[in-house]
Amino acid sequence: MFLLGGLFSAKANDLLEVESDCIWKNTDFEYFCDTCGCGGNGGSMGFGTGLNNNFIGLRYIGQKYRSRDGIFDNSPWINENFNTVQAWGKFPVSKRVLLNALLPYHFHNRTFADNTEQRIEGVGDATVLAYYLLLSQTPDSLVSIGAEHTLQIGGGVKVPTGSFDAANIEGTVNPSFQLGTGSWDYLFATNYGVVHRNWGLSASVNYTLKTENSTNYQFGNQWNLTLNTYKTYYVSNTISLTPQVGLGSEIFSENKEFGLKVSDTGGEVYFARLGFETNYKRYSFGISSMLPISQNLNNGKVEVKNRVSLYLNINI
Repeated sequence: MFLLGGLFSAKANDLLEVESDCIWKNTDFEYFCDTCGCGGNGGSMGFGTGLNNNFIGLRYIGQKYRSRDGIFDNSPWINENFNTVQAWGKFPVSKRVLLNALLPYHFHNRTFADNTEQRIEGVGDATVLAYYLLLSQTPDSLVSIGAEHTLQIGGGVKVPTGSFDAANIEGTVNPSFQLGTGSWDYLFATNYGVVHRNWGLSASVNYTLKTENSTNYQFGNQWNLTLNTYKTYYVSNTISLTPQVGLGSEIFSENKEFGLKVSDTGGEVYFARLGFETNYKRYSFGISSMLPISQNLNNGKVEVKNRVSLYLNINI
């Protein structure tokens, strides 16, 4: 998941070298998450930076919510903070196959109406996702009026390396205050992008199939849809700046317990997303924020306030 005009000067050969190296990089704004971020990546901030095909790095994700402390409409609101630091990366397997992997560490807290606080901390659920490059159409040269179109399809698995505490689903409408889901979940992803010179547009549709965990609790399946645009400004052959703007949505089915639907779960939220990344040689630093436009989560008993992400990567 922003655009201004840009200007840079270089020799024709230098321009060709920089531009060709940056073709088709803004494709990875996928959103995978259980409501409030107990899923594999600790929040729906994506599997890739959008700019680097291959990288390894660290990312921080901060999310703020408020939830009803109880099942009634007049139950008091509580503030919840979800914080995640994750090791993540994208690695080439072959010319057409890329592998995403991430492992989060969560430290969450929430404050109840009586000012008591609950904290949980630990490793979250690891996720591995592979993409296959189905289509890559590249123009013959920079002077071509054509654009590059790329289509990726993929699938993956979320491994229950994070702990699930059944006590955290009792007496609250926000069962996602967890380190993990406790279940093996399966991801299916499709990305499409078009790039012309230093402008780009990317879209993705993804689906997460969630299974029942050992306590007979099952988080609802999830759709994620995103649309992003960006423009890269080349300050020099080693420095580039890329603002980004986009939209995203998350749609959740109802959770189940012992095969029965859990009331006040599921729903949808729609986001506006702003981002910025700067690259210097092999290093990249980025910041991204997501603000809700419209939402109805857990029958209105859970509200997203904001999400923010910071990352530092080394290109490989």
